[in-house]
Amino acid sequence: MSENKKHLATSSGSKKTWQAFFIGGAIGFVLCGIVMFLVMPSLMIVTRECKLGFDETVAALEKRIPEHGWIVSGGKAMDLNASLAKHGVDFGPRVKLVKLCNAEHAKSVLTTDRWVSCLMPCTMAVWEGDDGKVYLSEMNMSLMAKMFGGNIAKVMGGNVVHEEKQILEGLLKD
Repeated sequence: MSENKKHLATSSGSKKTWQAFFIGGAIGFVLCGIVMFLVMPSLMIVTRECKLGFDETVAALEKRIPEHGWIVSGGKAMDLNASLAKHGVDFGPRVKLVKLCNAEHAKSVLTTDRWVSCLMPCTMAVWEGDDGKVYLSEMNMSLMAKMFGGNIAKVMGGNVVHEEKQILEGLLKD
């Protein structure tokens, strides 16, 4: 085989290798995106079963939150069922939202990243499942902190995560 034909054969094989590499990379990227799209919602919200009944869990949160230096925004949990009923919507299983804030943590985050204020105050949802059990759902602060980075990661991933664990201690089933 002449040098020219060898060069063309090698060049053609190299071109096909690069094409396969880029096509494989594009397929991998798309598959990774699909997996992330499907998995992220279950990672962003953490739901755990409560040890106490519905009213007892809400009352315990309203009591414990101020004991740990936080406030319950509005002074008490928001009754989502009552709010819906005001608009003519009847929803049976009970849901209450406990909106909590720590002014110092909020100030620290707002000083550097005001745009994240749409996630404030932190909210814990206490709700009745169709199985009759009581659950608490909240944002996965550790994951959110890692995603945002910077000061948000420092505050949310550090103090907020630690203090929320203390507030919830003994209220949730393992």
